[in-house]
Amino acid sequence: MPTSSPRVLVSLATYNELENLPRLVDEIQRHLPDADILVIDDNSPDGTGHWCDERAASDPRVRCLHRAGKLGLGTATIAAMQAAIEARYDFLLNMDADFSHQPQYLPELVERAADVDVMIGSRYVAGGGTEGWPWYRKLMSRGVNTYARLLLGLPARDCSGAYRCYRVSLLEQLEFAAIRSRGYAFQEEVLWHMKRAGARFGELPIIFIDRQFGSSKINARESATALWIIFRLGVKNWVGL
Repeated sequence: MPTSSPRVLVSLATYNELENLPRLVDEIQRHLPDADILVIDDNSPDGTGHWCDERAASDPRVRCLHRAGKLGLGTATIAAMQAAIEARYDFLLNMDADFSHQPQYLPELVERAADVDVMIGSRYVAGGGTEGWPWYRKLMSRGVNTYARLLLGLPARDCSGAYRCYRVSLLEQLEFAAIRSRGYAFQEEVLWHMKRAGARFGELPIIFIDRQFGSSKINARESATALWIIFRLGVKNWVGL
C-alpha cells in the first residue's frame, strides 16, 4: 500500500515583510501544496499581520500568530516548534520570509529529511553558495560558521542558516527553556541542543539570494551578541556541561 505524505508545517517569522509575504505564500503552496503555513508576526507596522489575517480567512492552510512586538527570531522559531509539536506534524520547515530561501528547494528538503532529524539548506556544501552579498559579508559568514562548528562540535557546514526541515519527534526531546538565545545565535544553539539529543544531520546545497525588498534585521550588536553566546556554549561543550 502507498504510504501517506508527511504532515508538514512551514513557519515564517515576519517583521515588515508585506512586500514579500503574499508572493512567498503563493510560491510555498505551489511547491508544497499539502503543507500548512504558520506566520509569526511581531506586530509589523507595514500591515504584514493584517494581510495574513485576510489570507487566513479564505485559506485554511494559512494561519497567523500575532505577537506584541519584536520578541526575537529565536522565540518565534520556538513558538513554531511548539505549534508543530502540539498539532502533531511530522516535519517543521523553517525559512526566511524575504525570498533569501528559495521555495524551489522545499520538496527536496522534505524528501531528504526522511532519513535524518534535521535537514539543513546549506550554503557551504558542494553546490551551495550565496548571491548578492559583498565579499566581506561572505567572509564574515564563513568565519562565524567555522567558529561555531569548531567550538560546538557541530557536524554541519552551515550552522547559521535558518532554512531547515526538522523532524518534530526530535523537537519533542528538546528543553526549550534551556535555549537562551533570542536572536540570530539561536540557529547555532538549537543545533547544539539537537546534537546533544542524538540528532542526525543532513545538508542540501542551496543558493542563498540576498533580499530584494525590505531591509535586513541583523546589526552589529546582534552579531556581537551571537558570537558571545556561541563562545559560552563552546565553553560548556568543551568542559562537558
